[in-house]
Amino acid sequence: MTTSGSGKPAWVLEHLERYIATDGEDGHMWRGTPTLLLTTTGRKSGREVTTPLIYGAHGGSCIVVASRGGAPDHPQWYYNLSANPSVRVQVAADKFDAVARTASPDEKPELWQLMAGIYPPYDEYQAKTERVIPVVILERAS
Repeated sequence: MTTSGSGKPAWVLEHLERYIATDGEDGHMWRGTPTLLLTTTGRKSGREVTTPLIYGAHGGSCIVVASRGGAPDHPQWYYNLSANPSVRVQVAADKFDAVARTASPDEKPELWQLMAGIYPPYDEYQAKTERVIPVVILERAS
């Protein structure tokens, strides 16, 4: 079920609204898993788009996975940050600007292991798609 205009399922919108309304107090932990809010700029629309995502922490950066449940195409937020890597991140009540980049082939194995440890279905998602699922590093802007 989606709500009109957003393209996001109703449960995602509800999570997003709770996260924003409570400044992350309700929503940072989702089903026992840490989540952040990633705001990208739409590559076609130019509008800000905010998406709740599971994340891990590594070396002062936040790590997210562009899995889209193992679908054949990347999620829209990944296409957006590929076009414009300047993003906004909210982790619980902490809001900051960041620069997004896809992990290099050398960085990815360690980061994938971290993220699959946080959310094991990522391994299943990769197994069911032919595309290589990107791991994204969100580095706090200075």
